[in-house]
Amino acid sequence: MANPTKTSLRSFRNDSADFLPEALGGLVAAHPDAEWHDSGFIGRASAVTTATGAPAVAVVSGGGSGHEPMHAGFLGAGMLAAVCPGLLFTSPNAVQISEATRWADQGAGVVHVVKNYTGDVMNFAVARQALDDVDTRVVLVDDDVATDLSGDGTEDGDGPGRRGTGATILVEKVTGAAAQRGDSLDRVAHIGQWVADSSRSMAVALAPGHLPTSGRDTFDLPEGKMEVGVGIHGERGVDRVDVETADDVVARLLEGIGGALSLSEGAEVVCLVNGLGGTTPLELSLVFGSVVRQLADKGVSVRRSMVGSYVTSVNMAGVSLTLTSVGDATEELVELLDAATDAPDWPRVLGGQDAPPAYTPASTSFDDELPDSGDENTWLSDFVGRVQGATGDLTELDRLAGDGDFGHNMEAAFGDIDLPLRGSDAEVLEALAHRLLIRAGGTSGAVLGTLFRELGAAMEEADSPVAGLSAGLSAAHRAITELGGAEQGDNTLVDALVPASDAAGQFDGDGDFADALAACHAAAEKGAEGTREMVAKKGRASYLGVASQGVVDPGAILVSWIFGGSGKVSDVTGE
Repeated sequence: MANPTKTSLRSFRNDSADFLPEALGGLVAAHPDAEWHDSGFIGRASAVTTATGAPAVAVVSGGGSGHEPMHAGFLGAGMLAAVCPGLLFTSPNAVQISEATRWADQGAGVVHVVKNYTGDVMNFAVARQALDDVDTRVVLVDDDVATDLSGDGTEDGDGPGRRGTGATILVEKVTGAAAQRGDSLDRVAHIGQWVADSSRSMAVALAPGHLPTSGRDTFDLPEGKMEVGVGIHGERGVDRVDVETADDVVARLLEGIGGALSLSEGAEVVCLVNGLGGTTPLELSLVFGSVVRQLADKGVSVRRSMVGSYVTSVNMAGVSLTLTSVGDATEELVELLDAATDAPDWPRVLGGQDAPPAYTPASTSFDDELPDSGDENTWLSDFVGRVQGATGDLTELDRLAGDGDFGHNMEAAFGDIDLPLRGSDAEVLEALAHRLLIRAGGTSGAVLGTLFRELGAAMEEADSPVAGLSAGLSAAHRAITELGGAEQGDNTLVDALVPASDAAGQFDGDGDFADALAACHAAAEKGAEGTREMVAKKGRASYLGVASQGVVDPGAILVSWIFGGSGKVSDVTGE
C-alpha cells in the first residue's frame, strides 16, 4: 500500500516500514532497565533475582505492539523480566518467545503471561514446545466479557471466548512481585491465574484508533455513535449505540462486568479505569468517579485503584473498566499490588492505600449572589442575554485565533443567571464583576472583571449614569492597560473599549443615557470590526502571530454588546 498523503497522516513517523523498529529503539533508549536483543525481545539490563539476591522465577509476556505502555513499560524488577513485541496488533512469533524465555531463565523457571488471542496463545504454546531445557508455566488472561456474551446478555459457550485485555497488567504485577519475593514457579503461576480468573473487563470507544503504519482508522464510526465492547487490537465493538453520558456508559460496563463476577453487597474489588490511548486524564478521572459512586451504591468497595492509560489501542478514544474480585485472598493480593517495582509505567502509589476511595464532585462555592430586589435593570439584562445566546459562537471565534476558551469562560460567568437582573447599575455591575473574577478564570475573567468593577465603582460615585459610564470606561482602560499592557491596536477588547470610552466622553456627563449607550455601541462595534486586520500582540492569540489576522476578536465583540447590538456574532463578523 502506498504511503498516505501528508494531509491524511495523523501520526509522527518517518518511513512506514521503519516505524516499529525506530519506535521500539526509542522506547528502549528511554527505559532505565531495558536492552534490545536482536532475536526480537527486550530484556532487563539488571539481574533477575529475588529480593535476597537469589535466582528468581522469570515472568515473560508480550503481544502486538500498539498497546504501550503494556508490555515494555512494565519491564523491571518486581514485574517482567523480558517482553516480546510483535508487529502492530500482531502476536510475536514463536522464535522471539523461545529466545526470550531461554534468556530470562535463571534456573528457577519461567512463567508466560499470555492474553487470550489466537495468535498469542499459539505462538507461546509453540515456543514452550521447543523449550525442553526450560521449566515453564503459562497464565492465560481472558477477562473481556464483551466477547463472551450472547445477544441476550448471557454467557455463550460457543462464542470466541473472552479476550485478554486490561487485567493483563494486574497479572503481570502480582506474578512479578511473587517471583521477586522468592515464590516457586508453581506458586507464581497459581497466583497469576487466580487474578486472571477473578478479573473481568469491558471497553467502549467514541472514536477508532488511527494506525501510524497505514494512516488509516481501525474502523469506521458514524457521528453520534459509540462502540460497545471494542478490543485492544483496534477491533470494532460487539454493539453500536448512540453516544451516552459517562454515567450511563459506566452503568453499562458495570452491568456486564458485575454480572460476570457475581458481585454482591459487601464485596471488595481492585478497579482499573484504563484509557485506550486517545482519552484524556480528566475524562478518565470523571469515569473513575462515576465507577466509585455506582459501586458504592451497590455496596461494593474499591480496595485498590488505578486510573490512567496503561493498555492502549494505539490512540483510540475509549475507556476500559477492569474489576478484580479480591475475595478471600484480599491481603495477599493487596500486598503484591503494593510491592515496590522498578517498572517505569507502573504507578508509584495505588489508590486506596490509606482508605477506600470516596467520591464527591469537586464543586467550588463562592459568594456570588446577584441583587434580587429593586427595579429591573434593562440594559445590563440585555447584555447578559446577548452573551448567554452566543457562547458557542464566541468559543468558535476564539478557536480560530486563540485557545478556544472564551465562550466557555463567559458561560461559566453568565450562563446560569436568571433574567431580568434587578438592582442599580452600580450593584449589578459589581456583582457581574465578581462573577467574572471568580468564575470565568483566564485572561478574559481578569480583564472583563476589571472592566465591570471599574464601571460599577464609577456608577456608584457619579452624579449621573452618563457621567458614571464615561468615568468608568476611562478608568477601565487605564486599569486594563496597567494589568496586561494591552493598548489600542493590539487586537484585544481594548480596541472596542477605547472608542466606546471616547464616545461616552463626548457627552460631558450630560445627556440621555440611552443615547450614550447607542453612541458607545456604534463606536465599540466599529472598533471590534477593525480587529479583523490586526495582528494580535497581547493575549493568547498573540502566540499565533500573523495567524491571528483575519479574525475579529471575540472580547471586542463582547465589549460592544455591553452597550447594545443583536447578540449575533455574524452581525459583527459579516460571516
